[in-house]
Amino acid sequence: MAGVAATLYMMKVGVTRQNAGFILGVKAFTAAVMGGIGNLRGALLGGLVLGVMENWGSALFGQNWKDVVAFVLLVLILLVRPSGLLGESLGKARA
Repeated sequence: MAGVAATLYMMKVGVTRQNAGFILGVKAFTAAVMGGIGNLRGALLGGLVLGVMENWGSALFGQNWKDVVAFVLLVLILLVRPSGLLGESLGKARA
């Protein structure tokens, strides 16, 4: 499935490079971390939130700031909930 997705992406872009999928991989990692690592529903929610907020941010700030909005959103979510949106609570540290 990843090979088919990569082929379709490269057909859309039209240029093959060694780092062609790097930003896609970083965005997928960002969505998974935002939702909660190991949680499939969390990754789905993280991807949805990431996509909506990226498009809203690019409409508000401009297309060049799309990636910046994504990573600022990741940092803000991790400051509030370090385990992600649907991640399990880590509990209190024991002394």
